[in-house]
Amino acid sequence: MSKPATAAVGVAPQRRPVYLDYQATTPTDPRVVAEMLPFFTEKFGNPHSEGHAFGREAEEAVETARRQVADLIGAEAREIVFTSGATESNNLALKGLAGFYGEGRDHIVTVATEHKCVLETVRQLEREGFSATFLPVAADGLIDPAAVAATLTGRTLAVSVMAANNEIGVVQPLAEIGRICRERQVFFHTDAAQAAGEIPLNVGAMNVDLMSLTAHKMYGPMGIGALYVRRRPRVRLAPQMSGGGQERGMRSGTLPAPLCVGFGAACSLAAAGMEAESRRLGRLRDRFLDRLRARLDGVSVNGSLTARLPGNLNLGFAGIGGENPIGRLPDLALSTGSACTSASLEPSHVLTAIGVEEPLIRTAIRFSVGRTTTEEEVDYAAGRVAEEVEALRRRSPA
Repeated sequence: MSKPATAAVGVAPQRRPVYLDYQATTPTDPRVVAEMLPFFTEKFGNPHSEGHAFGREAEEAVETARRQVADLIGAEAREIVFTSGATESNNLALKGLAGFYGEGRDHIVTVATEHKCVLETVRQLEREGFSATFLPVAADGLIDPAAVAATLTGRTLAVSVMAANNEIGVVQPLAEIGRICRERQVFFHTDAAQAAGEIPLNVGAMNVDLMSLTAHKMYGPMGIGALYVRRRPRVRLAPQMSGGGQERGMRSGTLPAPLCVGFGAACSLAAAGMEAESRRLGRLRDRFLDRLRARLDGVSVNGSLTARLPGNLNLGFAGIGGENPIGRLPDLALSTGSACTSASLEPSHVLTAIGVEEPLIRTAIRFSVGRTTTEEEVDYAAGRVAEEVEALRRRSPA
């Protein structure tokens, strides 16, 4: 029998970086994994094969998960359409509305700081003959509901406003915008990928007609998401994929039962622990910022610090010549912004929209804490960031 591999004598095992990028993705909670595992091996039936016990068992599990997702946002189970994730949900929501209602209503309103998949979907609709309004935001990243109201016309089909921004974490006034849209009989869609499971959401109270969700931002598996589609008043969508007519005809394809089960379990866990976890994350975030500012001046918070997700910070650092400290921090897992646009060489469209000057945009780092983050990790990270910013300032001509 071969011996187990061991580290070389005298070489310390490599330490994993401290993970502070929970808005890019979250680790799948072990309790979620435990719920999923039987559906890969023992309970492997196709949930659409209702003619035998294996299929019915999988179907029952999928429908339980559908109820769990619905419960998180105050919806009915039959209003949840499973998708592959928030990008597909956003595409289905906006293109689906356009395809069904677009002949007489050809105007879309959205926000300059939306996720790229919403912005690109709207631009695609523009190429197909729709008109679009991309609303600006204030310096704190928030949209003025009155500005939304002022853009609406008799031809406006939909308003799409992100619940919480994926880069700067600001939480938009959904209830006010939803009320305006309902009064004007305009469909209201929100991309809630970052907000769901982090802050309370209720589609009824907020007058939301369509809400996009994804599991991997709330300690569920990658590859599964959902679109909430209101039944009363009814919202109808043109399907974007042809096939067997699953998901009430809106999203054909075999549902991945293990992923659906994991998504449902993640939603239940998030709902049960949301209040306490939000307080804990807020304390960790504030602790990190306090420790940084105790050592450094010239640390700016991008976006509102009050209307914000509890675990998010987006910071800029003056006096370092526009150089980003991330390259000097291999022991921290951080990002400069959205994981979905990390290959782009252009400055962040979100930070540009809130008026951050380009040298500071280049220094910006998104810090996001999560369920497994500890005080010790926060303190270590603050010390390391301060150390490297100080080093960059010493050598910077600024």
